[in-house]
Amino acid sequence: MGIGTLLIRADASPEIGTGHVMRCLALAQEWQDRGGKVIFAVAQCTAAVRARLTQENCEVVSCAAVPGSADDALITSDIARRSTSQWLVLDGYAFGRQYQTRIHEDGIKVLFVDDLAGCDSYEADIVLNQNLSASEGQYRGLTTAQLLLGTRHCLLRREFRAWAGWNRNTETAEKILITLGGSTPEGLAQCIFEALERIKSKITSAVFLLGGSSTESELLNRAAARSAGVVTIRRAAADVATLMAGADIAIAAAGSTCLELCFMGLPSLLVDVAANQTPEALELQRQDCARYLGSSSTVSVGTIVDQLTDLLSSDKTRQAISMRCRKLVDGCGAERVVSALLGERAGIAHSLTQQGACP
Repeated sequence: MGIGTLLIRADASPEIGTGHVMRCLALAQEWQDRGGKVIFAVAQCTAAVRARLTQENCEVVSCAAVPGSADDALITSDIARRSTSQWLVLDGYAFGRQYQTRIHEDGIKVLFVDDLAGCDSYEADIVLNQNLSASEGQYRGLTTAQLLLGTRHCLLRREFRAWAGWNRNTETAEKILITLGGSTPEGLAQCIFEALERIKSKITSAVFLLGGSSTESELLNRAAARSAGVVTIRRAAADVATLMAGADIAIAAAGSTCLELCFMGLPSLLVDVAANQTPEALELQRQDCARYLGSSSTVSVGTIVDQLTDLLSSDKTRQAISMRCRKLVDGCGAERVVSALLGERAGIAHSLTQQGACP
C-alpha cells in the first residue's frame, strides 16, 4: 500500500528565494524512494521552481491565499484532507503558532522546518532545525515536539547524496563557483565580478549560478561577456552537486547552500544576504569550516580579493577546511527525517538496507 501522501507547504519567489522549497525537495525525494506520493502546496512559486518540482514527479497545487494567513491554513488543511495526507511539512517564516494550531485542530501531524527558533511557541509534532548552530536550549519552554537538530538532519537532495564518500583534490585551485541563493542580489554580484576581474590571472574559470527565483540580469550577462569566456552563467541548474565537485573554491550566500558546500568539502567564502543567515555563517567560521566576508550590503571588492587570493594560494588551508566540512554533514539527513515521520525507532533502516553507509 505504500506510505501514503506527504504534503509540503512552502513558497519560492524573488523576494524569499528558493531555499525553503529546495530543501523540502530532499524530503520529497526520500518519501518517494520509500514508495510515497508528494504534493507541494504553494502560494508563491516561480516558473523554474514549479518546473523542477514537476520534473521530480511532485504534484504542485496552488494555494490562493496570503502566506501564513487563516485562509492559507484553511486551504492547506483542506488539501491535506482531500489527499489523505497524515503529515504536513511547513517550511517558511510565515507559518507561526496560530497557523500550526489551526492545522493541528484538523488532526493533521505537522513537521515544522525551522531556522530561527523565532516562534513564541510551536504546535508541531516534530521541529527540524538543520543548522549547525541549532540547540535544545533555543526551544526550551517553547514546545513539547520531538526535536531534530543539527547537521545530522541536514536535508540534501539526491544529486548530493550520490557523492557520498567522494574525495576532493585540494592540491590545485583555479576554478571558482559563485552561488548567491535563489534570487541573486545584483550589487553583490557586481562586486564579485569586479573581484574576479582583479584576480583573473590566477583562475581559469568561474561558474555563476543563478537560482530559480532570479530575474534576468543584463548587468550579469554583460559582465560575463566581458570576461572573455572565463565566467559562465548557469540558470536554475539541476546539477549543482556536480558543479560543486568541479570547483575549487566557492563564493556563496550563507543560506542552506552552506551545508551542501560542507558535504561536498568545498572551501567557501560566505556572505549573508539576509540577517537570519549571519549566525550560521559566524558558526561555520568559528569552526574553521568557511570564511565569513560579512553582509552583502557592506562587503567590499578588496575583502573578496584578499580572502580569495589567500585561499587560492594555500593548498594546506583548503585541505584542512575541506576535511572539517566533510565531518559536519554525512548526507543521510533526509533519511533520518523521513524515518522520524514514519516512527522508525531503529533509525534509518531504509538507508542501511539500500546503501549500507549511514550510521
